[in-house]
Amino acid sequence: MVKLGLKPLKRNKRKYSSYKGTVGKIADNLIKRNFEAENPNEKWYTDVTEFNLRGEKCYLSPILDGYNGEVISHNTSRSPNLEQINDMLNKAFDKNTNLEGLIFHSDQGWQYQHESYQQRLKNKGIKQSMSRKGNSMDNGMMENFFGILKTEMFYDREDKYETIEDLMKAIDDYINYYNYDRIKEKLKGLSPVQYRLQSINN
Repeated sequence: MVKLGLKPLKRNKRKYSSYKGTVGKIADNLIKRNFEAENPNEKWYTDVTEFNLRGEKCYLSPILDGYNGEVISHNTSRSPNLEQINDMLNKAFDKNTNLEGLIFHSDQGWQYQHESYQQRLKNKGIKQSMSRKGNSMDNGMMENFFGILKTEMFYDREDKYETIEDLMKAIDDYINYYNYDRIKEKLKGLSPVQYRLQSINN
């Protein structure tokens, strides 16, 4: 690799985990790794990932639609707390009024076991789904998104960001690019938003 001028991508030695044991109700796994959806707002996915910039940390909490991989809403925060999750939900619910029957999948993180979070989903008629304990690939769509995002704008590029605020803005900018401009072969050469709009117009 050295002869070819290639450098391995940097990876966090320990993946961030919000799992703190059973602190609330654990939902059944309704997805069972069948991630794709036939329509928008049929299956949503969420998780929290950590960025460590020279010892300072920030956290990204997005919602991904299984139909086109679009980031429905997201929050970047210096702390992975319930306020972050509520802000993410507020943005998603403001954009989408009728979510009856939607399956919303996550891992077993404490945020998703929290009574207030579960009640908010129930109030919208949303079916909660959770990965099995210790099975990260049960939420493989989120794992894949985090891998793409960090590979394309963070790993081996940390020196671009002078402050954690610079990094948080760059994450926001990347998600806008990912939704509107980054084309995918599986979406017929369209971006997630273009694909969704085309499906509506057809």
